[in-house]
Amino acid sequence: MKYVIDRRQRPAYLQLYRQLRDDVIAGIFPYNGKLPSKRLLADETGVSTITVEHAYALLCDEGYAESRERSGYFVVFRQADGFARPASVPAPRPARVLAARPAFPVSVLSKAMRRVLAEDQAVVLEKSPNIGCIELREAIRRYLARNRGIHVDAAQIVVGSGAEYLYRLIVDLLGRGRVYAIESPSYDKIEQIYRASGVTYEALPLSGDGIDSAALAASRADILHTTPYQSVPSGITASATKRHEYIRWASRAGRLIIESDYGSEFSVAAQPMETLFMLSEGDNVIYLNTFSGTISPSMRIGYMLLPAHLTQPFQEKLGFYSCSVPTFEQFVLTELINSGDFERHINRVRRAKRRELAHKE
Repeated sequence: MKYVIDRRQRPAYLQLYRQLRDDVIAGIFPYNGKLPSKRLLADETGVSTITVEHAYALLCDEGYAESRERSGYFVVFRQADGFARPASVPAPRPARVLAARPAFPVSVLSKAMRRVLAEDQAVVLEKSPNIGCIELREAIRRYLARNRGIHVDAAQIVVGSGAEYLYRLIVDLLGRGRVYAIESPSYDKIEQIYRASGVTYEALPLSGDGIDSAALAASRADILHTTPYQSVPSGITASATKRHEYIRWASRAGRLIIESDYGSEFSVAAQPMETLFMLSEGDNVIYLNTFSGTISPSMRIGYMLLPAHLTQPFQEKLGFYSCSVPTFEQFVLTELINSGDFERHINRVRRAKRRELAHKE
């Protein structure tokens, strides 16, 4: 083995996880093959068995491996899977969310508002740039790099008033002469927006781990709209194998993926699920997320990450649009992110979810 832990870099378990994951994807550890024991890895890398256990737990959370009682960890990821066979379509099940999610503290929100009004009085009265204030886009850029391993330029970030508004912008950018594909069942507003926009779309049935492989292979679509973290209303999460299948599907010239990542911040896993945007090396994924679920439904602020090659076409085609989010709200959100209050809230909710799940077990 060749695993090396650099103690000057990111947490050791994440370093080990990424090296193991890369070897699984490369086929060095084949499907159903046994992974090295925790003690062997700990001895080789000089870390504790607890650190190795955390790395393996993340591999399991991501769908690359599974733990088998008294036998160890085994690979369940297959690079070659996909487009091979149809799968049964399960009955929709409730999405896996908290019955009562802790609300964002009003006291923290009001403090941020007062600070913005006191320190940025002149700026909040100015008109926002069409893709959003640079202060907010820089805060989002740094947040994604810290928490999701996504590294983009601020020019790739477009701020808008919620996902529905951004979906419409994407249609305007990509055009109505293309065929879109959505999950079936899917979040109802996705289909409503495509129908209202007058585009041709196909509804692809979900299997137990994502979009049915045979349906995706047979689709005429060249744009795939998917919610890999957790599809609504089915609650289905795309496995690691399925996510790589989506990436392979999009590798054909002219194809794009629209990835909605709503709610992923509240994953109970040690590390949020890898995004398609991060996995893809083809500059062919548009990533979307919002703050309406993490802060409040009344805060209609969303953002999308454009592939680098679409930033200039976006400005040329849609640069005349004004940003639909007031400058004041953008600066309040910037303050919440930069102060750490936003991430502290996320961590509080995740801890609450873990306690709730532990109580149910």
